[in-house]
Amino acid sequence: MSTPPAPRTVDINCDIGEGFGHYTIGADAEIMPLITTANVACGFHAGDPVIMDRTVRDAKRNGVVVGAHPGFQDVAGFGRRRIALDPEEVAAAVTYQVGALTGFLAAHDMRLNHVKPHGAFYAYLRDDEQAGAAAARAVHAMAPDAKVYWPAPTGGAVFCDELAGLGHQVIPEIYPDLTYSPDGRIIIQRRKLRTDVTFAASQVKRFLTEGVVEAEDGTLIRHEAASVCIHSDGPNAVEVANAVRGAVLDAGAGIAAVGAAG
Repeated sequence: MSTPPAPRTVDINCDIGEGFGHYTIGADAEIMPLITTANVACGFHAGDPVIMDRTVRDAKRNGVVVGAHPGFQDVAGFGRRRIALDPEEVAAAVTYQVGALTGFLAAHDMRLNHVKPHGAFYAYLRDDEQAGAAAARAVHAMAPDAKVYWPAPTGGAVFCDELAGLGHQVIPEIYPDLTYSPDGRIIIQRRKLRTDVTFAASQVKRFLTEGVVEAEDGTLIRHEAASVCIHSDGPNAVEVANAVRGAVLDAGAGIAAVGAAG
């Protein structure tokens, strides 16, 4: 099997704006200049109105595109605990959170670039077809032109399939600061741990040169992706962001948001 050519440009997206009130979570100010795409918490799993406004303003200053990062209404659990919802509740939760961020974007003369479900909410939409369909309809109703970010592979997920059918661009992503199970799924951490930056950089280089990522048991998994996702809440998140950027540039690729490159 031939090795796929490295992408000309790589999008680096980051889950960000995840503090709450007086509590700071994530080195947002230091990370923002290092990324191209921001997934902003919308107040359910993290974030609040002041933080959302500040994060949007900082993204605009740094030329970073912004998307909504809706999650479960669970600040105490940081959105990493599964909560059973009926489809109406799922749709309402997505509408509420996307609508909130859209308001702050409008205040700063910016547009919503994308929607990316957070943590356990993503897994819930992946595993529950009714929930995935309800969330997809809500996204389309609120943001008919928005892109959708989703962990590779995207095929087979009702949420992604429905939105793709409605004309939304679905952006698959890899995760150099998380681990993979042998079946190719990301392993969601209950609490973000310190990342081995050497391994994170090697995951990015391996993906760009060979089209694969390494699972926790050493299995090499072939993925197609257009973006690399990192997290702002890790203990060494800034170090990870710099390592990922370095790996992309070392592989001979440029760095730009999806759709921004010439």
